[in-house]
Amino acid sequence: MENNKNRSVPAEKNPDFDAWFTAFFLKNHIDPFAYPTKVGAREQIEFMVYPENGERYYPCSDKMFGAIMSRKYPAFLKNHYKQVFDKIMAMIDELIDSEYDQQFLKTLIEIKYNDEIQTGLLIPSRLEKRLYKIFLSRTHIENPCSDVKKAANKKMKKFLSSETFKKALNQIDDSLQTIETLSLFDLREKIKEIEFQRLLTLLAQESLWAQENPKIPTLSKIKKIFKTPIKGNGFFHLLELMKAKKQKILWLADESGEVVVDLLIAKFLAELGHAVIFAVKEAPFFDKVCLADTRTDPVLVKEFENAHFIHEKTISKNNLVKLLKHDKNIYVVSDGTRETLNLLLTSTTFSRIFKEVDCVISRGVAQKKRLIDTHFRFTQSIINISFEKNALLVTYKQRHPDFIKFSHEQLEEKANKIIDQMKTAKKKGITVMFYSGIIGSIPGKIDVAKKIMSTFIDHLHKQSANLFIINPSHYYEPGMDADDLMYMWEIVQRSTYIDIWRFQTSNDIAESFSLLDKKVPPEWIGKDSTYSTGCTKEMRIAQEVQQENPEMQLIGPSLDKFMRRNEYGVGSMYDQRLADA
Repeated sequence: MENNKNRSVPAEKNPDFDAWFTAFFLKNHIDPFAYPTKVGAREQIEFMVYPENGERYYPCSDKMFGAIMSRKYPAFLKNHYKQVFDKIMAMIDELIDSEYDQQFLKTLIEIKYNDEIQTGLLIPSRLEKRLYKIFLSRTHIENPCSDVKKAANKKMKKFLSSETFKKALNQIDDSLQTIETLSLFDLREKIKEIEFQRLLTLLAQESLWAQENPKIPTLSKIKKIFKTPIKGNGFFHLLELMKAKKQKILWLADESGEVVVDLLIAKFLAELGHAVIFAVKEAPFFDKVCLADTRTDPVLVKEFENAHFIHEKTISKNNLVKLLKHDKNIYVVSDGTRETLNLLLTSTTFSRIFKEVDCVISRGVAQKKRLIDTHFRFTQSIINISFEKNALLVTYKQRHPDFIKFSHEQLEEKANKIIDQMKTAKKKGITVMFYSGIIGSIPGKIDVAKKIMSTFIDHLHKQSANLFIINPSHYYEPGMDADDLMYMWEIVQRSTYIDIWRFQTSNDIAESFSLLDKKVPPEWIGKDSTYSTGCTKEMRIAQEVQQENPEMQLIGPSLDKFMRRNEYGVGSMYDQRLADA
C-alpha cells in the first residue's frame, strides 16, 4: 500500500477509534447499512476499488482522512470547511438580489454550517453538497451557474475556432528539427504526438475561458502556451495511447470552459480509434459539467451531437459490451451524483463502465485527491491531468496488480472453446445437454453448490450413454462475477447446439446429497434452479432459443416458478433482494 503514514489507522483494535470510524461513515451518510438505497454495496464498490485486508473505502484523500480521524480538529480541516462556507456565501451574494432573501439564506446557511462542523467528522465535500442543496431548495434555481458555464464554453469554443489558434496549432517549429531523419511512419507518429501535446497545454490556461479576459491571445502568446511544461509520471502513459490499439477510456470531466478542450482531446483520441466514455454530473453542481448542460448549452449540444448517451442507471454487462461495440467513438454517461467524485454513491452503470474500460482519465485537483492522493488502489489504471504551479501535472496510478479482469474478448474465447466441444460431440452423434443450477445464489455456499452439481452430473453420465453434459461449475474462475459468467454462458446457450437444457430440481439436489452420503442441510432444503437469479435469466434465454430450435428439450421446474428472482446484486451472484436482506 502507498502513503501508509497518512492513514492514522491503529495497528491493534481500538474501540474508541472504531466508534469514531463508524461515526465518520454515519455522519457523512456513506454507510451502506444505514443508507442501503443510496450507498453502493461492497460488491459494487469492488467494481472500482480493489479491497485489501477488509478495509472500507472512504471518498477523500489520505491527508483529509488523517485530519478527521486525529480527533484534534486541525487547522487544515477548519480551513477546508471555511472555503466551502465562503464559496456558498459568494454564490448568495452573486445570485440573490433581495436584501431580505439574501440575509435569510446567509443566516440559514451559517446555522446549518455551524451545526454540521461541530464534531469535525464531516468530509468538506459532503458539507459542500449539503449547503448547496439548501441553497437550491430555498431558491428553486435549478442550475445556478448555468450562465457562467455557458459563457466559459462559448468563449473557449470561439478561441478554438479562431484562425489564430488553427494557425498556431498547425505551425511547424523546432519540434520537427530532425524531420530528415524520420521515416514517413515515424513522421506521422511525431506529428500526432506534437498535436496531442499542444492540445494538452491548453488545459493549463484558465484565462482562455475566464470572463474577465475577453481577448483571443495573439499567435506568439499561443505559441508560448504550447511551451507550458508538462510534468509528472503520467505523461508517458498518455503518450502510449498514441500507439495503443483501440482502448476504452473513461474520461471524468471537471468544470466548464476546460470541458471544451477535454472534448477536443477526446475527439482526437477517438480519431485514433479509441472509444471515450465522457462522464459528467447527474445534476448541476457549481461549475461542474452536468447532464443538463449537454441539453441546454448550445456549445455542448453541438459538441455532443454525434455522441451516444447512456441513460440507463443499471445497464447490464451484456448490454454495455454490445453498446461499446457500436461504431460510435464518443459516449456520454452520468456518474449518478451531484458532488465531487464519490465512488460510494455512483450509479451501477458508472461502476460497471469503470470496471470494463481500459483506463480512467480524471480531470482536476479535486479528483486527483480522490484517486491519486490516497493509498487505495483501483481496478483500473488512473491518469489525472491537473494544473499546479505554472505547469500541467499529469500523474499516474497503476491498477492493483492482483485485480483479475476478464475482457469480453477473453470471455468470448472461452465461450467459443465450449461451443467447439459441443460441435465435436454433435458430429459424433452424442447428445448435448446444458445443466443450469444454483452456483452463487446461496451466499457463501459456492463450493457446496459446485460439489453437488458435479456429483449429480457424474451420476447422469453413469446412467446415460452418448451424453455430453456442460457443467457450468467447471468453468468458474476466481475473479469472475455474475456479469462475466452470464455474458459467457449466453454466447454458449444461443449457439443452437444444445439438445437438452436441464434445470436443477429440488430432487436433483436431494439426490446429490444422498450420493455424497449426507443429509440435506437446512439452507438447501426445497431449493431448485428457480431460486437462482442466473437460472431465471437463463430460462428466459431458453424460451427464446426454443422458439428458434423447437426440438430442444427443456427439463426442470415449471416455467411459472421462475419469477421469484429478478436482478443480481451488483457484482454478486445472488438476487438483489437477498443482498438487501
